Amino acid sequence: MDYIVSASTDIGIKKQTNQDSLTVKVINTPLGKMTLAVLCDGMGGLSNGEIASASVIKAFEKWLNNKLPDPTENDFDLKLVSKEWNELVVGMNQKIMQYGKEKGINIGTTVTAMLIKQDQYIVLNVGDTRAYEIYDSLYQITNDHTLIAKEIAEGRLSAQEAETDPRRSVLLQCCGASAEVAPEFHYGYPNKNAVYLLCSDGFRHQISPEEMYYTFEPSRMCDEFTMKKSIDDLIELNKQRMENDNISAILIRTL
Repeated sequence: MDYIVSASTDIGIKKQTNQDSLTVKVINTPLGKMTLAVLCDGMGGLSNGEIASASVIKAFEKWLNNKLPDPTENDFDLKLVSKEWNELVVGMNQKIMQYGKEKGINIGTTVTAMLIKQDQYIVLNVGDTRAYEIYDSLYQITNDHTLIAKEIAEGRLSAQEAETDPRRSVLLQCCGASAEVAPEFHYGYPNKNAVYLLCSDGFRHQISPEEMYYTFEPSRMCDEFTMKKSIDDLIELNKQRMENDNISAILIRTL
């Protein structure tokens, strides 16, 4: 399996700084190509959210360079990846929280990371940055760690009501805001000729699932230029619809 990747981020129409951070890399290994994508949505006054999100991105890039399990082994196991990612996020949670205490501020970041290894993938998420698979439909891989998602799951709120609920940005957990963090993991089998999307909440609030699927329908995503333009088109549409948050997305097209 091969991959085409693209990404884009925008400060949006209201915020003073862009507190989203992201990375996406295609890696050549003896077991074939792998793709790592990570997107973080920071929170905190001024540039502090950016510090939180960027520090987690750097930690994943360091893991990729130094800690990726030996891909020449036949027993390469995504469970080992999940163990190391869990330790990474728990460790970054402590570092960010300590930084906030020293500065007298409250900061944190969502985290969504995806590693595609030919016939398998692993996704980690903390917060409400999402991962989707776009194949014959738009499928949400991750679960939002938000008060609204909890209310919907427990039957106290409908999905339609949630769209305008003022509490929709209230997180139940993020990296750096409390003493405990519990990353959620998802495992699956990537489809060939599919698109995988990671996006911050600012990318999806003003865009319908139908618009997202139509724009990123796999047969349209034939090269990096088209993918980048498609992301930027939806970013501009979000801004036209007065989205106030930073707006970021990563696309992975499998071949």
